[in-house]
Amino acid sequence: MSATTPEWTPDSWRSKPIKQCPEYPDQKALAKSLAELKKLPPIVHPREIVKLKEHLRDVAQGKAFLLQGGDCAELFDYCQQDVIESKIKLLLQMSLVLIWGADKRVVRIGRMAGQYAKPRSSPMETVDGREVPSFRGDILNGFHVDERELDPNRLVKAYHHSAATLNYIRAAISSGIADLHRPLDWGLGHVRDPALKAKYQEAVTFLTDMLRFMQTIGADKSHNLDTVDLFTSHEGLLLEYEQSLTRLLETPSVPGTPSKKEYYDTSAHFLWIGDRTRQLDHAHVEFFRGIANPLGVKIGPTTPASDLLDMLRTLNPSQEPGKITLITRYGASKVADLLPAHIRAVEDSEYRQTVVWQCDPMHGNTQSVSGGIKTRSFSDIFSELQQTLRIHKEQGSYLGGVHLELTGDAVTECLGGSEGLDEDDLSTNYTSFCDPRLNEKQALELAFLVADHYRCERKEKLGGA
Repeated sequence: MSATTPEWTPDSWRSKPIKQCPEYPDQKALAKSLAELKKLPPIVHPREIVKLKEHLRDVAQGKAFLLQGGDCAELFDYCQQDVIESKIKLLLQMSLVLIWGADKRVVRIGRMAGQYAKPRSSPMETVDGREVPSFRGDILNGFHVDERELDPNRLVKAYHHSAATLNYIRAAISSGIADLHRPLDWGLGHVRDPALKAKYQEAVTFLTDMLRFMQTIGADKSHNLDTVDLFTSHEGLLLEYEQSLTRLLETPSVPGTPSKKEYYDTSAHFLWIGDRTRQLDHAHVEFFRGIANPLGVKIGPTTPASDLLDMLRTLNPSQEPGKITLITRYGASKVADLLPAHIRAVEDSEYRQTVVWQCDPMHGNTQSVSGGIKTRSFSDIFSELQQTLRIHKEQGSYLGGVHLELTGDAVTECLGGSEGLDEDDLSTNYTSFCDPRLNEKQALELAFLVADHYRCERKEKLGGA
């Protein structure tokens, strides 16, 4: 069924079963917040959404690479200049490395300006011997145990923090934060492995020499060197919120062609359906099948290969290239057994080369260490990504992107990496209220490792030519 059929409306999801749905005790206050949201202007514009769809079409066809990253659970407190800037700079630096390695344009999407909700396995948890509602993200309740009751006023706060964050992203980019004339910190002092350090140094030397050469010949005068596109995304978990920001708007079209209107979820450019809410006959799939935004779907160990085609036919019946991003997240020990069948189910169908294949090597590799601290091993993260790259190459498909939980800060939440963080280091600067994130050095290291894979692949092709 398509978005234009009468069977779909912005509230048709309410007739379906739903998971991860908050039950607000104060329905009157909820209604007031939702009414306010419906009156507020869109956070993003259809023209921006259409532009992202065009970029993702290029990714699906192997012409570009998608870098998506940001916090696991964004906090209202992250709506600060330095926090926003550090993420922008990290995504820019990672994308330069990926351009060097993959020799393709990089599409950047931040898990920013709206990633305020998190699905939880249990509605309750025990804190200091006291049973309290689980923290479900700032859009629903607070992390402090005295703020765990669901508060519908937070829906409106989420809107304003999203709008303020995106406003500053746009202002920072238009003011030159992405200007390649500015020096970047390529410090490699933390890298202990000599072979790895040599590979990094090769990339850094190339990038700095390239920028210097462009300055010498005057090519750096191009306005394209001082600005970039950075789109926003979040998991579309709270359908009350998403529906309130969904508007019937005119789709930007080529002059001379008939105009049309479509439903856009204006809370973000890109939204994804999580692993816990992707049931075909449930509310989340019903809602998202009707909106014009590009969509992601998390695919994990519990996803039957037979479900993939039904999902694609429901969410993208017109087989629009780049409309759907399949975000795979299995775990390093399971990816080799599960990914090939998922690839074949899609690539042997009418959806061949229409989806964006994206690897999320984070969520399937979460573990707990002493004291119940949640962490992830960098070696597991890299192993899943490395295996995913290899399997796509063997299957003749294209891994078009990575989806990472990261921060531009020097946190100590994931084990390993070239810094060699171990369990004793986790307490140094563990600040996440939810899942562990890569710090800026680990994230950049992962970008170098992906870039190296593609450079080696290109050398192989040139050698065999």
